Amino acid sequence: MKSFEFYVPCDVLFGAGKEEELPAKLAAYGKKVLLTYGGGSIKKSGLYDKIIGMLKDFEVFELDGVEPNPRVTTVNKGAEICKKEGIDMILAVGGGSTIDCSKAIAAAAFYDGDAWDLLTGKGQITKALPVAVVLTIAATGSEMDCAAVISNMETNEKLLMGHPLLLPKVAVLNPENTYSVPPYQTASGSADMMSHVIESYFDREPAFVPDAISEGLLRAAIKYTPIALEDPENYEARAQLLWTSSLALNGLVTTGKNFMWSCHYIEHELSAHYDITHGAGLAVLTPKWMRYILSEDTVDKFCDYAVNVWGIAGEEDRFALANKGIDATEAFFRRIGLPSSLKEFGIDDAKFPQMAAKAVQVGCLGQAYVPLKEEDVVKILNMCL
Repeated sequence: MKSFEFYVPCDVLFGAGKEEELPAKLAAYGKKVLLTYGGGSIKKSGLYDKIIGMLKDFEVFELDGVEPNPRVTTVNKGAEICKKEGIDMILAVGGGSTIDCSKAIAAAAFYDGDAWDLLTGKGQITKALPVAVVLTIAATGSEMDCAAVISNMETNEKLLMGHPLLLPKVAVLNPENTYSVPPYQTASGSADMMSHVIESYFDREPAFVPDAISEGLLRAAIKYTPIALEDPENYEARAQLLWTSSLALNGLVTTGKNFMWSCHYIEHELSAHYDITHGAGLAVLTPKWMRYILSEDTVDKFCDYAVNVWGIAGEEDRFALANKGIDATEAFFRRIGLPSSLKEFGIDDAKFPQMAAKAVQVGCLGQAYVPLKEEDVVKILNMCL
């Protein structure tokens, strides 16, 4: 197990009605708030009116229409509002896309050039506005980490930025605010959080404690996602999924490990080119990646996964056991209503070489759990058709 530093100073307010504590928390940062949100679902659910009512003592500016794959053009728009109005802090009400966009705005508010520079490395993050969150979907875990993923539709790029300054100061996690999430988005969110855990679980570094936590988080997602889909207002199911998504990417399950993503960087290329739902793309990719990397070198880890996550036992042959774990993963994603092939998105192989080259370059996939070259990524993508 490798040495590590674990420090996640985010003030999490978890439970029903916890939004009521938000004004007192925000007051410490100033009076001018930029409220960010997406396509208007928070207005339909009544959450918007609730938040506005609680912020009556603040001067509130708004940025709506944040895209499901947040775009750098929206980041630049938000940064301009912050600069012009002297914004003190950003309140992101929504899911990972709104939070990621808000983090990027927080950094871009102190940068004179195009916000895209902060993702390519041309510019550096030196300062950021404080960000607070009211979470409305269990998915990305962005409410408790210091990273953001932003898309540039002009260049068909989707890049990651990260800095300790981007970690949200306050995060409200009220399971009731996730009741209205549609089934497809609920399922996609679960696939995303499961992928976060899987990406850290499959690692060459022996780390029993974080792996045991990972196995528990995966079992939680497997148990409670179908319940939430069947009964959207089941508080316990929504609560378990909400906390699972946060713990999946706040650094806890990567302690003492290498944590090199594989599937995420491949999927980033898919959503950069085709603007598909991130979690749904991961549901297609993850089982195919598993099958591709299964070998004598990795089979024992896959056996642990089959036994400790899926409860599969009784197989003497290691490869048969490992494949049953992969089969169970694929079947679960289908069971919760997610696609199992790229053709279901209308995607063909036309851009596979281009996407593979970018994924390997940006994701440093040559250093992954099982190193991948461009030809490997193309083969995995072809398996997904």
